[in-house]
Amino acid sequence: MSVLIISARMTIATGYRLADNSRQLRRLFDERVRGLGLTGPQARLLLSLDRNPNENQAFYAERLEIEPITLTRIVDRLEDAGWIERQSDPADRRARILHLTDKSRGIVARLNASVEDLFEAMLGGFDDAERAAFADMLGRIAANIAAARQPEVADG
Repeated sequence: MSVLIISARMTIATGYRLADNSRQLRRLFDERVRGLGLTGPQARLLLSLDRNPNENQAFYAERLEIEPITLTRIVDRLEDAGWIERQSDPADRRARILHLTDKSRGIVARLNASVEDLFEAMLGGFDDAERAAFADMLGRIAANIAAARQPEVADG
């Protein structure tokens, strides 16, 4: 069997494994946050608001890869629960900026702890050097993907 065929099979298997692991990690996250009384998308929005504050709803819809109308429904529920609030965007009167409330700080801390627990479970058996190498590889993969998404600049 040629090296090219083996390489192609390994690439396909690695791509499948990455996608499958991502799916399984998301499922595990969703299961764990259900215990906190949240859906996965609600929890991801709260975490995104914590990590990327003061953005408009369109930003979070794109970040979470959901339709704006879906995000609006999630925001409605979280706002009714008192965990987030909408404020007018001074730069665009049609847009609304989302903010965490004081009430949500406790749940966000619990979500962050849950994420830490998930990563500890995921990286069980990895030593510090392996964890650092893995984090570096993920960063390089993210940079490669970002570069691949950029339109090519024509020479000349």
